[in-house]
Amino acid sequence: MNQESQPLVSIVTPVYNGEEYFVECIESILAQTYRNWEYIIVNNCSKDRTMEIARRYAARDPRVRIHDNKEFLPVIANHNATLRQISPASKYCKLVFADDWIFPDCIERMVAVAERYPSVGIVGAYVLQGKEVKCTGLPYQTTMFDGQEICRRHLLEHLHVFESANAVLYRADLVRNKATFFNERNIHADTEVCFALLKNSDFGFVHQILTYTRVREESLRSASEDLQTAHTGALQILLVHGPDYLSRAELDRLMQERMFGYYKFLGKCLLLGQGRLLNYHKARLIEAGVGFQWMRVLFGVLTAAWGWLQIRFLPSKS
Repeated sequence: MNQESQPLVSIVTPVYNGEEYFVECIESILAQTYRNWEYIIVNNCSKDRTMEIARRYAARDPRVRIHDNKEFLPVIANHNATLRQISPASKYCKLVFADDWIFPDCIERMVAVAERYPSVGIVGAYVLQGKEVKCTGLPYQTTMFDGQEICRRHLLEHLHVFESANAVLYRADLVRNKATFFNERNIHADTEVCFALLKNSDFGFVHQILTYTRVREESLRSASEDLQTAHTGALQILLVHGPDYLSRAELDRLMQERMFGYYKFLGKCLLLGQGRLLNYHKARLIEAGVGFQWMRVLFGVLTAAWGWLQIRFLPSKS
């Protein structure tokens, strides 16, 4: 496919104080084998050399442009503000975070799948996260999957094939059609939006490592792990999107399992004196509309304590 026949791809990077890895990120965009792209850098009031780096590259290549936020935005809100900058002419949209990068054939491979299957709204691929390969589990001989079936398998089989927004390509119309693309109240909004989009579109997949996600202490992912936000993210998806993908019996069973695991986790927090974590999740449960019950926390304490006793004192079966 020559450049004249290639559909336009909007590649976007929201960035705040990203100078440490920013050059590596930008260079990965410039190295793409696919050539018909625009690259939009949205600077979120950085205080380091981020803007200096961005301006240097924008001066070199007319496909690179910069949007400078007038005021600082929270992370997910800035992601939404970034997506609003994409060209009305673009057919596809790709987020690339400033501390990550993409492999040279990333855009070419993802666009090829999307062009082959017009029903596909999201294209994913294997992800190199630190030293681990993520988003595995799909049959190698297939590149297009029913969107609803992928979401069902995510919920029922823990098949996680859309690891983060950095790992996927969106059809741009789907981005433009949502006034607020990511749910700004959910730190796992990148996963939640896939459930929203795949209700009416299919999922494409490239069986190749195409993106790299850096693991570092200051990242949003690390903050999420510190607060154990996966509990609230999974609950949010079940409450909002579960009814669209699951039978009533399946949803009830998964809700029971989710809440049992959630309160077991809260019981561990109480046992370990992790009051900050306990208060954070208490607020999230109330906010989600399912309420908070101290009796269930105490039962979680007993469940967690019994598990520890089994590990410590009961003989191994092996």
